[in-house]
Amino acid sequence: MIYKTEETESENKFEEKETKTERRLVIPGETVVSGEDYLPGDFTKKEGNEIIANRYGLAEISGRVVKIIPISGVFEPRRGNNVIGRVEDINFSGWMIDIGGPYSSFLPLMECPRFINRNNIAEFANIGDVIHAKILGVKKSGADLTLKSRGLGPLEDGRLIKINPHKVPRVIGKEGSMINMIKDNTKTEITVGQNGFIWIKGELDGEEKAEKSINLIVEESSNAGLTEKVEKFLGGKK
Repeated sequence: MIYKTEETESENKFEEKETKTERRLVIPGETVVSGEDYLPGDFTKKEGNEIIANRYGLAEISGRVVKIIPISGVFEPRRGNNVIGRVEDINFSGWMIDIGGPYSSFLPLMECPRFINRNNIAEFANIGDVIHAKILGVKKSGADLTLKSRGLGPLEDGRLIKINPHKVPRVIGKEGSMINMIKDNTKTEITVGQNGFIWIKGELDGEEKAEKSINLIVEESSNAGLTEKVEKFLGGKK
């Protein structure tokens, strides 16, 4: 016979707490949870024994870590972010790129991976063209971009859609599982920018189905069983 001590019961309760995951809507300044065992995660801070929300969104307690999943807000550029934008202006030294939100961004000619004639840089990317780039640096006036990484450059044809940038991780899924499922079932190429712009290219019906799938993820991102819902919409897991 095994006797449970107070210490064993306490450990069991702590193990239950560690595996528990829950979500609820919170506002900035609201106490999400109290207790010495909890640790602050994304968009939270610790004051005494309380974990306080810094953003409006869904509070998630996963194990000991408490974080907020924002459900609104603009893109906050960081060095190394992959983004998608549209060329809005050209000058002799590069391109002004609209990446969404209040930030302007600039792609210098020197950050292109190949030689481009300064007298005709519109041949590489013209006003209205879509560009997949990486943020090289961030300053008060905006962000500087680069194309000097694999897979970056102009995105031709296809369609460009915009979602809340905070929904991007749900669209991508764990290790790319969600976006790969959409690609496979719609036979499309899809590039996701961390700023919430998503480029889709394929046959017309495939592009439309991929866009609807992404919108479904955005609408249902805070609900359980998301993967199963998307699989059902796409016609079942292959």
